Amino acid sequence: MSKIELYTNEFLKTNDRIRYLMDHSNLPGPRGNLELLFAVQEVGDESFFFKCLKYNESVAPTNTPGEFVATCGAAGLGKLIAEAKTEYFEQLKKLAADNRWRVREGVAFALQYIGKQKMDLLLTEMKKWMKENLFVQRAIVAGLCEPVLIKNHNHAGQVLDILTEIIQNFSKIENRKDESFRVLKKGLAYGLSVAVVAFPEKGKQAFAVLAKIEDKDIRWILKENLKKNRLIKMDEAWVKEMNLAIS
Repeated sequence: MSKIELYTNEFLKTNDRIRYLMDHSNLPGPRGNLELLFAVQEVGDESFFFKCLKYNESVAPTNTPGEFVATCGAAGLGKLIAEAKTEYFEQLKKLAADNRWRVREGVAFALQYIGKQKMDLLLTEMKKWMKENLFVQRAIVAGLCEPVLIKNHNHAGQVLDILTEIIQNFSKIENRKDESFRVLKKGLAYGLSVAVVAFPEKGKQAFAVLAKIEDKDIRWILKENLKKNRLIKMDEAWVKEMNLAIS
């Protein structure tokens, strides 16, 4: 029996499910209990997820068991949206800008859950989210840049268009010392390579366009992606060529 199956069985049997999440959250600590989160995301219901979301920052600050509870609630919204309750996209978007990084990760897990079942729906919504703040844009990157979600060129091509636009808009960002910019840049440092590998022909074209932009943060993103083994395995000669182009 896997850890997720074990947690699923225990979670369904317990009478106090919030307490169970807290007791098994692994917080405070460096890593929350993701296996438990994925179990809860799959078997939790609407009432429970919203009970979890009551654990806001004032009662459940960063690195506390309550933060894990809130993260499970955020991830659970993905299941509800995949079940056609699309009105919860708005709440999910607000949570994407939560001050707690684990809750923001819960949003990414929610988006990935939606994408596995309704990728076209997810892409349509993410194009709307692109107008929002940098934390929300980071959620877009984390939610879309999963290999399992972009196996066909149609989806991968749309993701490449989204990432390219987000990166090109860096020229409009004045405050680059803010935490939201830092996490967006970090997400793009790996996410772009995932999309390029999913659709190499279009990905290389997009990469070449970005390589012509004179911006130190964009150059950093491109260089970080070129270090990824997935790109080297895809086309080592091209990687060398791009490194020379942005050096």
